[in-house]
Amino acid sequence: MPETGKLYKCDQCGNVVEVKKSGGGELICCGEAMRQLSPEEAKSF
Repeated sequence: MPETGKLYKCDQCGNVVEVKKSGGGELICCGEAMRQLSPEEAKSF
């Protein structure tokens, strides 16, 4: 389940999203699960 306040990235197209309110489920983009960015990666946003 995505965590509120965390950033997630699609490794296929590069989309980045921030979760404002987690409703459960999984973040999907380009047919694949998005990965949570590490604190170091998130600093660039």
